[in-house]
Amino acid sequence: MTDMLTAPRHVLAAAPASRSAVRWSGAGGVAAGPLFLAAGLAQGFTRDGFDFMRNAISQLALGEAGWIQTASFVLTGVLLAAAAAGLRWALRGGPGGTWGPALVGVFGVSFWAAAAFPADAGAGFPTGAPEAATAMSGHGAVHMAAGMIGYLALCAAFLVLARPLAARGLRGWAAASRVVPVVVLAGFTASAASVLAFTAGAGLGLLWLSAVTARLCSSAAGHATGTPCGDAGCR
Repeated sequence: MTDMLTAPRHVLAAAPASRSAVRWSGAGGVAAGPLFLAAGLAQGFTRDGFDFMRNAISQLALGEAGWIQTASFVLTGVLLAAAAAGLRWALRGGPGGTWGPALVGVFGVSFWAAAAFPADAGAGFPTGAPEAATAMSGHGAVHMAAGMIGYLALCAAFLVLARPLAARGLRGWAAASRVVPVVVLAGFTASAASVLAFTAGAGLGLLWLSAVTARLCSSAAGHATGTPCGDAGCR
């Protein structure tokens, strides 16, 4: 009899904790993209010699003020790790609950790798750098590989996350999550001809991840009531 009386209390206590975890972790994921892009734009418009038409945001980690961009990479990685945790809470036991958060986590790790292994100088930045590098350095190669792996993981995450979005009846969101990877990859493909296309594609990916994280985590937080997963709110 005692167990019957105390069990509901544990269920009710667990629900607020779940909602809080989803909201706080999800908030990190929502903030990651906008903060990273805002920091990049602010630096790009104020640092001498930087040109969005010719230089990638990652090159802002070079030069005397490069520590700002390096810190931005590290912070974004932390926030994306929080996003992965929030999505894991939000999607547990449902479609995309394993691979979606894992792929977002890989994307977050790629930002830490970008911080540890900076891009090469080039296209006149930092001031005094040659227009074209004669050969890619070892750290530059790792930086590029980390970016490629990270954004491929992000594109795969969007395809996976389309499933829980569709399961919640958000078919427009699910369709967009299948289209955004195409646009992101198109920006990467066009990077040889236009650095701005690369920046736009990468920025779209970051912002869409923020939107999807907000949508899924807010939905899950609203339904985290301790009800059995047979209920519609657990889908």
